[in-house]
Amino acid sequence: MAHGSDSNDTSYKSPSPGSRPNSSDNVKKVMRREKNRIAAQKSRMRQTQKADSLHLESENLEKENAALRKEVKQLTEEAKYLSSVLSSHEPLCTGLAPQTPDLLYPPHHSSYHQPHIAVPHY
Repeated sequence: MAHGSDSNDTSYKSPSPGSRPNSSDNVKKVMRREKNRIAAQKSRMRQTQKADSLHLESENLEKENAALRKEVKQLTEEAKYLSSVLSSHEPLCTGLAPQTPDLLYPPHHSSYHQPHIAVPHY
């Protein structure tokens, strides 16, 4: 509870009928209410600013998401196109003939070892 609240204030006494409340009590009450009103106003303003900020962030993220989806679509189409170009080119290209590792490198057996070719050094 806020400091100065009269809900826990044991010294506060309600005015009896026919008697006037003390003017200092009225001033305190008016001041407390004014302070509370200003605090509530500031709180509402902060809430509004936060909501506006979240709304702008949401709009920006949606724009970014749309741009990224568009880029993904373009890249997917480009990948399909390049795959089709590659598949149509493969039959024509002799450099892409499948080669097995056995054809590239002779098998290495421990009982059979070919000496390295000596290269003369000049």
